Amino acid sequence: MKRGIAIFTLLIFLPATLAWREASARAARQGQNAPAARSEPPAQPIPYSHKKHLALGLKCQQCHPNPEPGDRMTLPAAGQCMACHVTIAREKPSIQKLAEFAKSGQAIPWVRFYVVSGWVYWNHRVHLEAKMTCAMCHGPVEEMEVMARATNVTTMAGCIECHRKNDASTGCQYCHADK
Repeated sequence: MKRGIAIFTLLIFLPATLAWREASARAARQGQNAPAARSEPPAQPIPYSHKKHLALGLKCQQCHPNPEPGDRMTLPAAGQCMACHVTIAREKPSIQKLAEFAKSGQAIPWVRFYVVSGWVYWNHRVHLEAKMTCAMCHGPVEEMEVMARATNVTTMAGCIECHRKNDASTGCQYCHADK
């Protein structure tokens, strides 16, 4: 059964991986960066500028902690944001909406767009312990007024390309093992 799944996976993803490698090689020969899977940012419930907040000295992990078991970074509770916004820009409609989320205790319904397929084992903590930076996967967040997909990090081609570039394991069992 495992062998059948592995063959199926190769048949499905190998063409995309080879196309990505070819495009990456072509870009490298032309002195360009590898192509990224860029997209229009999804509509979010509250406007948020990573550029503005990171320029104030905030660090990614202050708003996005990595609780056990380490598979994903979390999003901040509205109350955490309101620790500053109780006085800063409190008259803005977006901050008033944020205050409503905080008062109700309801999570802000952010739209995630860096999502790894559920059948793939992936863990943020492993990558953080390997000294990967947030920007390596999410792009230059510190320059983004609006967060948008800047890399193809959630595709098999993107993972393999990064693992090869960083001399990390590329065996199928690391991401596709039965868990």
